[in-house]
Amino acid sequence: MYEVTKFGGEGKRLEDYREIIGDEALEAIKAKAGNLKDKSFIHVNSTSFGGGVAEILHNLVPLMRDVGIDARWFVIEGTNEFFNVTKSFHNALQGNKELRLTEEMKKLYLEINKKNAEDIDLTQFDYVLIHDPQPAPLIEFYEKRQPWIWRCHIDLSDPNLEFWKFLRQFVEKYDRYIFHMEEYVQEDLNQEKVVIMPPSIGPLSEKNMELSESEILKTLERFDVDPERPIITQVARFDPWKGVFDIIDVYRKVKEKIPEVQLLLVGVMAHDDPEGWIYFEKTLRKIGEDYDVKVLTNLTGVHAREVNAFQRASDVILQMSTREGFGLTVTEAMWKEKPVVGRAVGGIKLQIVDGKTGFLVRDVNEAVEKTLYLLEHKDIAQKMGKNAKERVKENFIITKHLERYLDLLNSF
Repeated sequence: MYEVTKFGGEGKRLEDYREIIGDEALEAIKAKAGNLKDKSFIHVNSTSFGGGVAEILHNLVPLMRDVGIDARWFVIEGTNEFFNVTKSFHNALQGNKELRLTEEMKKLYLEINKKNAEDIDLTQFDYVLIHDPQPAPLIEFYEKRQPWIWRCHIDLSDPNLEFWKFLRQFVEKYDRYIFHMEEYVQEDLNQEKVVIMPPSIGPLSEKNMELSESEILKTLERFDVDPERPIITQVARFDPWKGVFDIIDVYRKVKEKIPEVQLLLVGVMAHDDPEGWIYFEKTLRKIGEDYDVKVLTNLTGVHAREVNAFQRASDVILQMSTREGFGLTVTEAMWKEKPVVGRAVGGIKLQIVDGKTGFLVRDVNEAVEKTLYLLEHKDIAQKMGKNAKERVKENFIITKHLERYLDLLNSF
């Protein structure tokens, strides 16, 4: 287990957000933090980059420190075999009923967590927060003396029960369980311990901060994207749940009507997701030799700032996930005043107000229809984008997230 100590960028102080959230909201947060001054708090997850959890923690941990909490962030370490097992957990908990949990998988899962528990004494902190299934069993290897919280960032609405029953024996030992939405809460948990808390974006982070037009254009030029032609984009991991193949089908049907359209598939290859390489290769095969489709990843120099530029340059953002714990890439696009066409699943339903901040769709054909509509009605797309930003500001930015955590900690 290692500690993440570098956060960088803007928006690491609460004061930085005064102009965005206003004086009253900022002072309310400071007041709630007063009782927690000098309390120690540790986050534990499985990766320091790639995916929504790392994105949140890079913004949240410095803000927690700024309001007086001694917040730290540790990442568990494991072998490729371990992360293959935990990816099976991820897929099974999100609904893959064909997967089977073997004794070998259970053994490896517990062994790696036990090794990580030996690296650091978590009982020295006043509060412990464990993110997602990968480090959930850590609670087994300590004599618990303080509140432990488990946070689930995935869609747990219809899990493979074999995996869930195994995981539940660890989860039920926690003092609170945080879920993004009510529909993810399993009935066999103690409902009095349940907390509903949507995630958030950092509007001042490199991925979401304002960029100059010249920087956006230079980024497009560097990756051979034509700013004079329509751009549709999906930002997502290469993952069986992200609907990447459906996105390509949407693009091809849109291209029949608007031949000059371009598709950007923007993703991160994270070290805790070995399955990503398989879907990356499948994606390239499906695209074939279509030069109007760009696959853009951290392997080719695409990082937070580049993702920001691609989203800002896009005419329509798509999110065709078949399961989605929340979908922070939707939030990011909405903050940038972009209309999002998203499949009506998971946290996407919570964010998009259909017809007002974007469109909720059920399948490829509906996505094609709404994408064409937005490309052909730029004034409506612009109005939806402005509505989208307001919705994020009111519900899904990092200061609101911080305030919800302060409320939780003050409840103990």
